[in-house]
This record gives sequence, structure tokens and C-alpha cells, in this order.
Amino acid sequence: MAAILETHDLTMEFRGFRALDGVDLRVETGTIHAIIGPNGAGKTTLFNLLSGLLRPTRGRIQFERQDVTGLPPHEIARRGIARSFQITSVFPHLTVLDNVRLALGARTSLGYAFWLPDQVLRRFDGEGVEILTSVGLAGLADRQVSGLPYGQKRALEIALALALHPTLLLLDEPTAGLSAEDVARTLEPIRRVARERTVVLVEHNMGVVAALSQQITVLQRGRVLAEGPYEALRANPAVIEAYLGGAA
Repeated sequence: MAAILETHDLTMEFRGFRALDGVDLRVETGTIHAIIGPNGAGKTTLFNLLSGLLRPTRGRIQFERQDVTGLPPHEIARRGIARSFQITSVFPHLTVLDNVRLALGARTSLGYAFWLPDQVLRRFDGEGVEILTSVGLAGLADRQVSGLPYGQKRALEIALALALHPTLLLLDEPTAGLSAEDVARTLEPIRRVARERTVVLVEHNMGVVAALSQQITVLQRGRVLAEGPYEALRANPAVIEAYLGGAA
């Protein structure tokens, strides 16, 4: 399959500390690709580079065969890459649908226009409800976000990323802080949104990784340790040692 995203020798240093060290990554179009590794492996740094929050010390990032290395976040988003974060970033005193309407408006000349009359933003209602349906929140469209359980706020954040119309969606620990019940409810919405786009996710929950991913890249100390499907990696001695320190 063709690659939608590739990195070549991607390296990031912070005052002499090398957080990423020559990472070569290839993400195939239409797949769910997981990035895993122990704490400090470089996963968040990689996502920050892919989403334009950091500029690499060395190396290249190619998206849809175009060099996007060092582009600012708004330009990365305009090209078709959207990201959710470990910490929810929503407007708590607005309704669920209002949050998505504002995100849809941000793609237009309106920007995040809180002060506009309600009827102006209602032009986005149809698409907003479609997006909420895809993440299982359509029945909560009129609910104020501050009253939602944490798991539903995480789902709303995915909806806000979808409002940017991405072809590549970066999910940063989408099940972090969720109960086992909420984790189970999160899997199907992620599968649904992945039917029409490529998804790269950073995730610590190996059950989620096994259930969702076609391909996995394991990072350790800023380098690629191993790659492959879950069944191959779960028995890889180097991966076991990276996670368990050789205890297995």
C-alpha cells in the first residue's frame, strides 16, 4: 500500500538531550498505526514534530509525498493532519454541538467567532451532527460539556479534530484516564472514524493497541526498536525487555 506519512532520519535534540534519534517511520494509507514504547521513549516528541509544534533538529517529514518539515501547526492542519491531545481541550461552558460548530467555523473565514449570532453558526449544524454521530455523541448535542463524563469529553475532542476534515488523524493516548467500561466504548468510534482516514495513535493500553492497530512501531530511547503487527511484537524479546526490563 502507498504511504501517506513518512519520516526520514527524524531527530530532535533539547540542549544536548536527544529525544528522537534518526526515526524512520512509514504509515500506510487507510490503516490504524500505533506508536508504543515505555515512558521517555519519544512518543510525544514524535507527535509534536508531526503536528508542527516542534521543528526537528535533523530529518524530514513527508505527508502525501510533500515535504512538511517544520511547517507551523495551522499549516499542518490545513494540509490535512489533525491531532487530539492527552489532556482534553474543549469549551466546557458551551454545548457539545456548539463546540463542533466552532471547530467547523474555524476552517472558514469565520475563525473561532464566539460573538457571531447563533443563526450564522447554525449553517454547520448538519455536518456537526454527522461528526457527533461518528463518535457516538449525537444524543448529547445539546448537553453542556462541563457536565459530561471524562470519557465523553475525550470523544468530543476526537470530534473537534474531525471537524478539521483531516486525512490523517493523530490520537494522543485516546483512552488515557478512562475506566475499563469507557475504554471499551471508545474502540468502536475510533474504528468508525478510521474507515475514511488514516489514524496514528500513541497508546499505553496494549488491549486497545491489539484491538485497533494493523501496524505498530515500538520506540525506545528515541529510536525505533521494532515494527510489525501485534502478534509478532508481543513475542519479540527486545520489546518484552523494553517494557519489563528483562523480568519476563
